[in-house]
Amino acid sequence: MQTSELAQSTLKKHFGYHSFRPLQSEIIETIVNHKDSLVLMPTGGGKSICYQLPALLMEGTCIVVSPLISLMKDQVDALHSANIKAAYMNSSQTPAETIATWEKYRTGALKLLYISPEKLISKFDRLMNATRVSLIAIDEAHCISSWGHDFREEYTKLSIIKKTYPKLPVIALTATADKLTREDIIKQLKLTNTSRFISSFDRPNLSIRVRSGLSKKKKENEIISFIKKREKECGIIYCLSRKNTESLSETLENFGIKSGVYHAGMSAKQRNKVQTDFINDEIQIICATIAFGMGIDKSNVRWVIHYNMPKNIESYYQEIGRAGRDGLPSDTVLYYNYNDALILHQFALESGQAELNISKLKRMQHFAEATTCRRKIILTYFNEHQTEDCGNCDVCKNPPKMIDGTIIAQKALAASFRTKEKVGTQMLIKILRGSSDKDLINKNYHFLKTYGVGKEISTDHWQQYIMQMLNLGLFEIAYDRGFALAISESGKEVLYSKRTVELAQAIDTPSSKSKSMETFRDENHDIIVDELFESLRQLRLAIAKRDKVPPYIVFNDAALKEMALKKPVTSIDFLMISGVGEAKLEKYGKTFINCIQEYLINQE
Repeated sequence: MQTSELAQSTLKKHFGYHSFRPLQSEIIETIVNHKDSLVLMPTGGGKSICYQLPALLMEGTCIVVSPLISLMKDQVDALHSANIKAAYMNSSQTPAETIATWEKYRTGALKLLYISPEKLISKFDRLMNATRVSLIAIDEAHCISSWGHDFREEYTKLSIIKKTYPKLPVIALTATADKLTREDIIKQLKLTNTSRFISSFDRPNLSIRVRSGLSKKKKENEIISFIKKREKECGIIYCLSRKNTESLSETLENFGIKSGVYHAGMSAKQRNKVQTDFINDEIQIICATIAFGMGIDKSNVRWVIHYNMPKNIESYYQEIGRAGRDGLPSDTVLYYNYNDALILHQFALESGQAELNISKLKRMQHFAEATTCRRKIILTYFNEHQTEDCGNCDVCKNPPKMIDGTIIAQKALAASFRTKEKVGTQMLIKILRGSSDKDLINKNYHFLKTYGVGKEISTDHWQQYIMQMLNLGLFEIAYDRGFALAISESGKEVLYSKRTVELAQAIDTPSSKSKSMETFRDENHDIIVDELFESLRQLRLAIAKRDKVPPYIVFNDAALKEMALKKPVTSIDFLMISGVGEAKLEKYGKTFINCIQEYLINQE
């Protein structure tokens, strides 16, 4: 049997899939031929198969370098469910467990061993000499590059692999890396004759939406309404600070919504408990800082909300990629305001690579403030160009109406000029609207000629217009003067009537008659949530609790959806469901078929 045929049959037998996803077959063939590879594939794109399947085809054990304990456990649990011999070696194990794992590895009983980069380096010679190593897979490979968004010093020592064993095939995998980072990964790992596989970054099943200029109260009310329409779905809310995770979780609890909190200030025991509860569907919602989620292979996350703007597009795309890993329709929502941008700018200034991080932050802002297809902006960032609009982002669904914004801009610029460019966004809006704010009165801003000239425009709308003006370069942020709004040369041209400016007409918040975020998902959400799907979901949960594994290890939502649609009642039909291999047919087939048969009988 040829390699391609053997790979195809192995894919169905162990993983339950009828066909490979784009590039998987080519990557597998490259590895089996003992060549190095760099694989760029978005979260949910099927990276794991690219080294797990070659591990089954090749003689020896595949070593997988992984940065997080949670990732190792998820992957090993999934492999065990497919009757694949795998284990991990990390600090969560007892000495007895470590010895047992080592013995399995030494005797060649394992096809895959997951290990941290630190442990690989510290035990490198012993690991390499103990048994035959078929290949080494380095996951989250962007961590090796200082140009990446999650640099980790321990990754830089992994070059020892190719220095010591130049003929051993190495596959480096990552979900997010720009062109500069990709080349740096190859250089740092000393890969040779490297085949580069860059999958499409497009995740069409993810809806993309940005909400800007909302007050904290309106934002939280939207989030509460959003969640209540999705009571049985798992989601993650990313926050910029630990305080925000805790206060938001408390707010949700006050409205009867159970949620967990996850941030670096918690003890390891607390974090592990929250993470385990989320993985096992004991908690549906997590309010977390960016410390949460990396490496969690939870396929049934249906939505991701960013309570604050991320620091760069790489982080944003990796985080929203944790939704819809099973390919089913899922939602992403980003809340954006300029205060977040100011905080992140300060973080960037204090970082070791201020210029680089500020540049990436600006790209993130451009995405958040865009009036064109947002997905095209993301794809362009990763050097992938799409000519057609996606049709599944807020801009595509509700294109902004462009207006002559010259007078609006002149009012804002004139008000800033009258203050001698000493105020920030919030105070400028108060002046424009003629507020009686105490601080405004104390500074005598109510005597300005521009006081109240924009009172016919709401605070929310002014927020949107000023953000657009910043994006157009009419205003600049004077970071050395308390983040005051300074008028740029372009702004002066508009102020003195030398040029006109076009703005996207500000939109109302959900309390008005305009289309709100709440209705956005309903138009393209097609997950079956009928009686049979729910019965299968409850059966899956019971089996997962019995076997002490996450529910999605049993079957993901996509497999349950297909079962609910096709209603297989024989072993042959059940094996045709995507995600059902021989091992899962043997373990779960009879139980799930009985559930489907019972449903059909009750329908008669």
